[in-house]
Amino acid sequence: MRTSTLNTTRRQLVAGIAAAIALPALASKPTKIPLEVWKDPNCGCCKDWITYMEDNGFAVTVHDTGNTAVRAKLGLPARLGSCHTALVGSYLLEGHVPAADVKKLLAQKPKALGITVPGMPVGSPGMDGPDYGGRKDPYDVLLVTKNLMNSDVSTSVFTSYR
Repeated sequence: MRTSTLNTTRRQLVAGIAAAIALPALASKPTKIPLEVWKDPNCGCCKDWITYMEDNGFAVTVHDTGNTAVRAKLGLPARLGSCHTALVGSYLLEGHVPAADVKKLLAQKPKALGITVPGMPVGSPGMDGPDYGGRKDPYDVLLVTKNLMNSDVSTSVFTSYR
């Protein structure tokens, strides 16, 4: 009987050590953040932005159907548009938004439609390849809010890159 108890204790100890060794390995693999993107199938800078987002912890699903219809459906005016539209959590992302700003948005959880980088500023993620010769134009990431009473859309600077 004593040998049986000793064997059980040894097995529990070995199992505990194995679990302690495995836990750090499991903890070091963060879960990727799901991101859904609508873009033109031929847009190279969109592909570069998607690769950048994947490299920064996002699991991207791509729809090569263009983004105009989905942007309008989500309520973002064309004047705030860019070449691709994305959804992350309950937020809209428009254009070449840096991954750090997306993570900041998800952490802060503001009451907003989402964030946008209107146009296609050179130097923003996806618009920073060798073709641009290291050029970095200043740009703002805008927080987009929508008034539920009258559907007016307003913006404020979320992050400024100078």
